[in-house]
Amino acid sequence: MELFGSTFDDSMFVETKDRECVILESYKAKVCEPQWFREDAALDTDDSLERQKVMKFRGDLAVRKGEHQKALEAYSACLSWISDNNLNIRRDVLEGMARCCIKMGQKEKALEFVNLLSKEVSNTCHLTSLLLLKVSLYHHEDVGSKISCLQKLCSLLPFNPWHWLELGHTCQQFLRSSNITESPKCHVKVQNNEDVVDLDEDTIWLKACACFIRSRLLLRILQQQQSSFVLKCNERALDEIHQVLQTLNPTETTLKILTEVMSEDLIPEKMKEDYQDGESLATVCVQSFRERWWDRVIQTNL
Repeated sequence: MELFGSTFDDSMFVETKDRECVILESYKAKVCEPQWFREDAALDTDDSLERQKVMKFRGDLAVRKGEHQKALEAYSACLSWISDNNLNIRRDVLEGMARCCIKMGQKEKALEFVNLLSKEVSNTCHLTSLLLLKVSLYHHEDVGSKISCLQKLCSLLPFNPWHWLELGHTCQQFLRSSNITESPKCHVKVQNNEDVVDLDEDTIWLKACACFIRSRLLLRILQQQQSSFVLKCNERALDEIHQVLQTLNPTETTLKILTEVMSEDLIPEKMKEDYQDGESLATVCVQSFRERWWDRVIQTNL
């Protein structure tokens, strides 16, 4: 009987054929000066790819400087030079144009670019970027749509503590605005192009508590594998959540129930196997926020 690994394949001792030596031709690397793309001569070419690069770099630089109109013009020019099969650059440029319009207060125009991006979503990475872009679009003016987008982000990436934290802050901001205006409690459901969002103050208060508790649970789990400035950022977020929960002032019973509900799926094995960025949407089945968490909260008769 032969022990596993005690024999060798004969092919290991066969002499290999002499490989032909291939002499490489001399290669001269292209050297570019800093911000070479700003020069007029950079566009003196018939190569559409080079023109695309020049305008893309100009747009990115303008965004960095806060010159959003200039960036929008550069991105628009870049878009005309992008080949049909270069979908990644096309999405990047369209998102840049949308964000420029948002910064300049051109919401309707930004929405047009968002709709174009929506038609080309093919994986979870695309969907995540699109939802984050919509959050920026609805940041100040449409609380219902912003909450809806954040709920979808939390459903798509349920173990990302920062999306939960942002959703909690958005709910808290809504409560603050209601108190500042001293208006009577809202009991309305807002229908928008995203979803139906219940803006009843009691509902939003409870949802804020649940989101901050979920974020705290996730941040505490992540603490075990963090160090340096990442750990400090985590600790600052935990301190912030502690202060916010003191302001919201839920009862001990409410805290206990919400902690139980929002921690039910926080199993290490399940967290590792959850959907990853870039996965095809065809294999992703995302439960709605209400189905996955909210109905469970309501069933506890809080």
